[in-house]
Amino acid sequence: MSVDEAKLLLRKFRIVPNRVLGQNFMVEPAVFEQLSEYASVSKADVVLDAGAGFGFLTRFLADKCKRVIAVEKDPRVAEALREQLRSVGNVTVIEGDMLTAELPPFNKALAIPPYYLSSRLVLWLLERTITCAVLILQREFAERLVATVGSDAYGWLTVVAHHRAQVELLDTVPKDLFYPVPAVDSIIMRLTPWQAAPFEVKDAAFFKTLVRWLFNQRNKKLANALEPFLKSTFKLSKQEAKQRAFAVPFSERRVRELAPKDFGALANALTA
Repeated sequence: MSVDEAKLLLRKFRIVPNRVLGQNFMVEPAVFEQLSEYASVSKADVVLDAGAGFGFLTRFLADKCKRVIAVEKDPRVAEALREQLRSVGNVTVIEGDMLTAELPPFNKALAIPPYYLSSRLVLWLLERTITCAVLILQREFAERLVATVGSDAYGWLTVVAHHRAQVELLDTVPKDLFYPVPAVDSIIMRLTPWQAAPFEVKDAAFFKTLVRWLFNQRNKKLANALEPFLKSTFKLSKQEAKQRAFAVPFSERRVRELAPKDFGALANALTA
């Protein structure tokens, strides 16, 4: 759990960290304790470690919880992971893409995932039945999840995440706590699924599709952004789509000005 140990493993397994895949290894063990505390990890928990790397976090968690499911995509790193954890009986190592791999049940997720995986991993976790997820993410990306309505960072992911979970940004993680050192700082983020959602959505898949479409035209008035979506989705004529677009709630407001609950009301109105 140090720079020297990470370098030793990289040499031993002849691995050159792939910057495209975001292979930056956490080498400050104090961070593992922070993650564990924020997730309130106990001996009753089965914890997912997504993008487990060399297993530094995995080994730490194994002493704290019932079982750890450690997933690593890179075959060479997964080989090192298995060797590092050979003597740890309550760890299941899975080599593969964690978004498509068949995983055993888990109730919490703690992870330091590669940056390229961030948005897909967050969305994937939001669709799982879990108690919480505590992740270290690139600061700029994490800030998008809690962006204020109308700000430059406010987007479809903000809206979808707000509907599914409470999102909290916790401690900053300086970039020099990783090896190799990435270009930017990170932040610890906690996702806690709502017991009761802040607003109702009748069709979650339609809601997500609609919001993603609209934020591709974030500066347009809603009616103008919505018209081609309605035409394509509901197989309407141009005139029918236009009439329906101007009849929906908030039609004269710009997409970026709508609060998450407004998108929920819009999606429900269109699927009524």
